[in-house]
Amino acid sequence: MIESILASAQVSSDLTLVNALLTILISFALGAIISFTYMKTQPMYNQSFTLTMIVLPAIIAVIILLIGSNIARAFSLAGAFSIIRFRSAPGDPKDIAFVLFTMAAGLACGVGSFGYAVLFTIALCLLMFFLKAIKFGAKRSSQKMLKVTIPENLGYEEAFDEIFKTFKIDYELRKVRTTELGSLYELVYLVTIDHLTNQKEFLDAVRCRNGNLDITLTMSPTVSEY
Repeated sequence: MIESILASAQVSSDLTLVNALLTILISFALGAIISFTYMKTQPMYNQSFTLTMIVLPAIIAVIILLIGSNIARAFSLAGAFSIIRFRSAPGDPKDIAFVLFTMAAGLACGVGSFGYAVLFTIALCLLMFFLKAIKFGAKRSSQKMLKVTIPENLGYEEAFDEIFKTFKIDYELRKVRTTELGSLYELVYLVTIDHLTNQKEFLDAVRCRNGNLDITLTMSPTVSEY
């Protein structure tokens, strides 16, 4: 594979204006396709990131064109990049995958493999749309923290078993403590709620059982709350 890349670079060592313009234009086009795919498959995105994905393949392709098979240029470029300090925090894994996607497209264009660059770009973009359509990896249930206050005359061990079974909610009692000088109990449950469950109806049922005392449903449970 390395020999084929070097061979392609050697063939394109006689860099012409037409070849350079063709490489840049194809790189821009592939970057635009990748950026469009990112915007359509991600629920939230940053405009600066989408613009970066358009120009990144062209930048990588130009770098490959300038280096060619010149080892001295390659080491000089590596030294220049080593003094750049990247201060941005690590991004979402999907964002990193798209960055690698655009870089691969730029590398393919830089070595003159335009056909392969277009082929794998279209194939991966179609794959992204397909995974988005089938909601691959999406959670069908989520864990939440449920805090319920009950009167002391209500047995906390089986207080809400019937309600949990009715709404098909898996639960685990994590903590029990007394409040209001022992006149009330506060129960902390770790519950697993399906995405189809009507949470309002569930909380209304719990509220009727605990006498309309305090109820808290935390969307993202943390370890400290256990």
